[in-house]
Amino acid sequence: MDLRIGHLSTFYHTAVLLMSGPEGCLPGVEIEWKLFGTGPAIVEAFREGAIDLAYIGLPPAVIGMERAVAIRCVAGGHMEGTVLSGGADLRGYPQAAGLGEALGQLKGSRIGVPGKGSIHDIILADCLERSGLRGEVEVVNFKWADAITEALIKGQVRAAIGTPALAVAIRRYAGGKVLVPPHMIWPGNPSYGIAAESGFLNAHPEVIENFLKKHEEATEMMRRQPALCAGRIASYTGVADEDFVLEAIGISPRYCAQLTREFIEGTMDFVKAMKRMGYIGRELSEDEIFDTSFIRKIHPPGDHYGPVGNQ
Repeated sequence: MDLRIGHLSTFYHTAVLLMSGPEGCLPGVEIEWKLFGTGPAIVEAFREGAIDLAYIGLPPAVIGMERAVAIRCVAGGHMEGTVLSGGADLRGYPQAAGLGEALGQLKGSRIGVPGKGSIHDIILADCLERSGLRGEVEVVNFKWADAITEALIKGQVRAAIGTPALAVAIRRYAGGKVLVPPHMIWPGNPSYGIAAESGFLNAHPEVIENFLKKHEEATEMMRRQPALCAGRIASYTGVADEDFVLEAIGISPRYCAQLTREFIEGTMDFVKAMKRMGYIGRELSEDEIFDTSFIRKIHPPGDHYGPVGNQ
């Protein structure tokens, strides 16, 4: 049978590890990996019936669910994966006192962020609202996150919010720096999870279970052998060297497949914020978003995310 998996270019997702070696093989299953630029694009692929499973930030998944896209989150993957970066002239952590001060210096400026409705877009909107800067900073959404670094180099944006890999790219290629690290933006926020199309979930539970076993094993590799993972990811993708990938992995090393209470409650905090800011029309329940039965079955008791703000 075929299994179509949507994924992003994000290095700290286990997708690249599974694509790059025998760990990603499932007996009797032909896996087709499909690359997308943003979470909202993955939701649209689910709507069109083009994928069965995907790596996705929870906010765009929730937006899809609220709009009747039949998907459920069946596993976690990472926490605290959003970083605010900017030019070297800006005050950043630890010189800047915190999120409000870092964002305050951007009043009247433009911030680049991946697509509207992406996890980074939602977090930025919430941060601007909490800092009293909504409408005072222009948010520029990019279809492909990789284009944000070039926009900062050209002066089209003054700062950017996105993945640890984006933060490393801005430091290396734009001479920038981290303004606010992940644990100071939204402590404990769920970074991404594994979502499955409901029909596929019901028809092929054994495939879901077997894939999640591979996913959990890969998150353990990210925690225990980051240098090995960085070498494999760099070699497979050919777009970044090993040091680049290792630095990105280390910015927020909270990797696990478990759906913890912290992960679920963090998602529900997203839901409240999204309803308040108009991204969704109603607050979804936990049961509408999550199916924890698969990961509870295959994951050992407890989790491996580590403490909030683990740097």
